[in-house]
Amino acid sequence: MANVGFRIYTKINRPSRELVEGFRNIPVANIADNMGRISCVDTYIKPYNDVKLLGPAFTVHAPLGDNLMFHKALDMAQPGDIIVVCGEGDMCHSLCGEIMFTYAMSRGIGGFLIDGLIRDAASLKEKNFPVYARGVNPNGPYKNGPGEINVPVSCGGQVIRPGDIIVGDSDGVVVIRPEDAEELLKKAVAFNQNEVRIFEQIKNGTFDRSWIDKTLKEKGCEIIE
Repeated sequence: MANVGFRIYTKINRPSRELVEGFRNIPVANIADNMGRISCVDTYIKPYNDVKLLGPAFTVHAPLGDNLMFHKALDMAQPGDIIVVCGEGDMCHSLCGEIMFTYAMSRGIGGFLIDGLIRDAASLKEKNFPVYARGVNPNGPYKNGPGEINVPVSCGGQVIRPGDIIVGDSDGVVVIRPEDAEELLKKAVAFNQNEVRIFEQIKNGTFDRSWIDKTLKEKGCEIIE
């Protein structure tokens, strides 16, 4: 019998580690510019240290203020996985804190992306473990369930599926479908290389800005002396 709302899927299709690692040194902004600029999570989800986020999504749908399934995910996720939690917008209870950060690190988990709250945020400044969350609240969670693991979830305005590639830096987080990743990586690498050339042109005084006046003319801008 299907137990909708209280079930765990144990198997997910993860992209190859090599494919995931290809995005490590590419800024989130450069990846997003090659995805129509509509694939980033909302800005209310912010990083709580300077550690970059990169890995396949291991998803959790948690009911309001409850982290039972989050705890189960800590024991199930593989090294390098990013645990992505939909907390249903609850702003009254944190879903994790220093104990869970530390345990996740001991298991090699790649980080947390939480559409919800955390606590013990100050401890993250000293940890090499990326956590992105909606905010901070000292109130702890309940552990009653229900909830689901490895189902599509809503996180920061994006639908995230198990196995989607999550990339995060100081600007925010972008979500990549594995089926798009190989072609996207080629575009993002080329885009990044072009940006390096632009910085070099700025440095040596050859940066071409003629496109601005050309665009203004094409759009009919009136320039008054």
